[in-house]
Amino acid sequence: MGSALETLCGQAFGAKQFHMLGIYMQRSWVILLTTCIFILPIYIFATPILRLLGEDEAIAVHAGRFSLYMIPQLFMYGLNFPIQKFLQSQSKVMAMSYISAGAVLLHILLSWLLIVWLGLGLVGASISLNVSWWFVVIAQFIYIATGSCPGAWNGFSGRAFKDLVEFTRLSIASAVMLWYEFWYLMFLIIMVGLLKNAQISVAAISICMNLHGWEIMIFIGFNAAISVRVSNELGARRPRAAKFSVLIVTLTSGLIGLIFFTTVLALREVYAIPFTNNPEVVRAVAHLIVIFAFTLLFDSVQPVLSGVAVGAGWQALVAYINLGCYYVVGIPLGYLLAFKFDLGVEGMWGGTLAGVALQTLILVVITLRTNWEKEVKPSVSFPNDFFSCIK
Repeated sequence: MGSALETLCGQAFGAKQFHMLGIYMQRSWVILLTTCIFILPIYIFATPILRLLGEDEAIAVHAGRFSLYMIPQLFMYGLNFPIQKFLQSQSKVMAMSYISAGAVLLHILLSWLLIVWLGLGLVGASISLNVSWWFVVIAQFIYIATGSCPGAWNGFSGRAFKDLVEFTRLSIASAVMLWYEFWYLMFLIIMVGLLKNAQISVAAISICMNLHGWEIMIFIGFNAAISVRVSNELGARRPRAAKFSVLIVTLTSGLIGLIFFTTVLALREVYAIPFTNNPEVVRAVAHLIVIFAFTLLFDSVQPVLSGVAVGAGWQALVAYINLGCYYVVGIPLGYLLAFKFDLGVEGMWGGTLAGVALQTLILVVITLRTNWEKEVKPSVSFPNDFFSCIK
């Protein structure tokens, strides 16, 4: 939900309406902290919920305890994401990096002190996490409040409680867009766990997802960068600069994805060896490598195009695209290939990859056919006016 600020703060900064950045951030705080209250029962009743889902009793009890300890972090997230987007929209990323580096060092020290030296276990882990994340929030807010963002932060304002309905709509559209992507990978893991020889399949998927996670970290950075650049350029009414930025970042990320693609294919027989000593898992990973390589390739471009959508304010449109590509095409096709045609984990992953490929293709077509001159007009909105921007 916090990614709504990528659109609003980015375009406000580009339009030099600096005073609106602080108001947008406070408005997002109101919405996200309210959302935290609605999410709170899941944390409080985690143990009975896990029991209802058939989880192991010991795991349910410990996870429930840990959830209670992590309630402070929940509200920290409600404050932290708007601050991050507020700073990102102004390209103040180095300050965030320094603060995050300090938080990592603090976290390591607290984790050793509380978990290893004092032997506090889960309690120590939760304290370490809570303190570290609250350090990030407090340090970033001090950075903002001490004048490092002139014009963007003018103190707390009652305007934060105005226009909450429209702001909430964009926040929810942003959340739904990301939900569909995140849950898609979760469904893949769950469905693979239902296959024959599930332990080998899940182990193979997990080994592949390890590198996938590292790759995604790179392209989430591209996602944030292009989102900020597109929103800034559209806010400043420079459509050609926005279009050029999209082209450069897409080509750059695609080239990096191609490097991942060729490297994984070249190492297909030995890629899994550092992760396991089970020859069955090594062979299973080798069989998955082609599908995995194409996943890395598509996931180099897809986050960038999603970032373009966020910067331009197309979240609602992309949410519909994700719903159709992932849940109408990808998962049913994967299920059909895996269970009906007995293709196992290759079929399941192949079907989900088809959904990702279709989504990427649609986003490429939309991006190429967008009339960026019309995008800079303030009247453009989804769904009616958006399609007037498509050539």
